Amino acid sequence: MTDHPRLIGLTGTNGAGKGEAAAFFQGHGFAGHSLSDVLREELAKKGENVNRDNLIRTGNSLRRRHGADVLARRVMRRVRGKAVIDSIRTPQEVAFLKKQKGFILLAIDAPPAVRFERVKRRGRDESASTLEAFRRKEQEEMTDRPAGQQIHRCLELADARIINDSTLDAFHRKLEEFL
Repeated sequence: MTDHPRLIGLTGTNGAGKGEAAAFFQGHGFAGHSLSDVLREELAKKGENVNRDNLIRTGNSLRRRHGADVLARRVMRRVRGKAVIDSIRTPQEVAFLKKQKGFILLAIDAPPAVRFERVKRRGRDESASTLEAFRRKEQEEMTDRPAGQQIHRCLELADARIINDSTLDAFHRKLEEFL
């Protein structure tokens, strides 16, 4: 693509490299925003720990109360100019964002075993100490409930997809080609 998109949305599986992609785009002049930041702020207000289970629970609760696109609506209030928006997890968030001028959705994925090893290395509280537990936790993000996460549907709605199953340099080359 010769013209850079104005808004790049990132969706994908846990540990696939969405955060790394967001950092890459920020290094290319895009402001960074994450739908998960809205959840972190909600947890901080309540004095609750930021961990995977609390993020999922809080996101699902906000979607039930305020609509499945609530996180996208809140983040778009903050966007000024070129931006990358991370952590898109519902088709309703995708639909809302696709109404924004210059928006393109990029899916990032990798094989589960590769992603599990990455998640273990980053040292966050992921609530999964084995590959099997990691896969079970991931299924919680692949529901068909409107108030739940539907990452598999977002992957299907993506305008482009990158498989991040190799080195960081190879991933950066793929991101560069996308731009």
